Amino acid sequence: MNQTIEELLAFLTSPQKIIVTMHRDPDADALGSSLGWARYLSGKGHEVTVISPTDYSANLKWLPGMDQVLVFEKPGQNSLSKKKIKEATLICCLDFSALSRLKDLGKVVEQAEAIKMVIDHHLGPEDFAKWMIWDTVAAATAQLVYETIKTIEVGKDTTEIFDLDMAACLYAGIMTDTGSFRHSNVTPQVHLAVADLMRTGLDTSRVHRLIYDSAPLSRLQFLGYVLSQKLVVLPEYRTAYMVLTEDELNKFNSSTGETEGIVNYGLQVENVVMSALFIERKGEVKISFRSVGTFSVRDVASTYFNGGGHKNASGGKTDGPVTNTVDQFLSILPEYQEQLLSVE
Repeated sequence: MNQTIEELLAFLTSPQKIIVTMHRDPDADALGSSLGWARYLSGKGHEVTVISPTDYSANLKWLPGMDQVLVFEKPGQNSLSKKKIKEATLICCLDFSALSRLKDLGKVVEQAEAIKMVIDHHLGPEDFAKWMIWDTVAAATAQLVYETIKTIEVGKDTTEIFDLDMAACLYAGIMTDTGSFRHSNVTPQVHLAVADLMRTGLDTSRVHRLIYDSAPLSRLQFLGYVLSQKLVVLPEYRTAYMVLTEDELNKFNSSTGETEGIVNYGLQVENVVMSALFIERKGEVKISFRSVGTFSVRDVASTYFNGGGHKNASGGKTDGPVTNTVDQFLSILPEYQEQLLSVE
């Protein structure tokens, strides 16, 4: 048991007021790991509040515990979130390691007197937390939560530690961050963790169906529009990209999270190595990057677009018109052309 976990355990011997939060526009790993960790801490007698910086995708509302999640950007929940953070003795930051990933919530967390801890698997963490459970080899933050709990509860059987709700939350995070177990981050440890969670009686096909096969008709129509009208392929750079303006999002009533995963479709085009999705919303441009093989989109995101992440899955953001951001992206492609063409 490492020192961080030993210190955490000592701290948790008495009841604490704990905040669990995750990055803005949370995906299934951010929410699943947070809800799983929160449920574990609640079971140990602590008062736990889960706070999301922004709203989340409709296909994640089924996750156990979502009805108790506060959304910081919502006016009716903002003041309560601040009150809970002010009273907290511990703030757990899951699936991110830079406070900028919290949007407006970042300043509030930074100024809070509570001890901060991080559970994360992204590269380049900031130094703002007292305790860190950090491993870039882990496929998902949910995997780290699973491993942390197993370490704390060493000697106990899985069915004594995890209930069905915890298992569903953690499985959702692992499944989605591995691309349904098809990405290169899948290791034997991933499959062993999932096999262990399945011992609770978890219906894994149900989790997959609720996340991937429960979209409203409008989302499928929106996806059809994007793929037929907005997908641009640049064979000379083995790159695909899509641009979605705020007007287009409004036309299809696209809510937060409905663009999740669209960037991956660019990689389904033959011979494409990098895919990018530019989304204009509320005065900023959010960018998602994906790649295959040895090409690192993290370098692109961190060098030019105030972002970061993993080698093959990263994000960034800019202020100002989306056209300027796209022009910048196109202008840097020659710099990466040799790398893109050399990927096997």
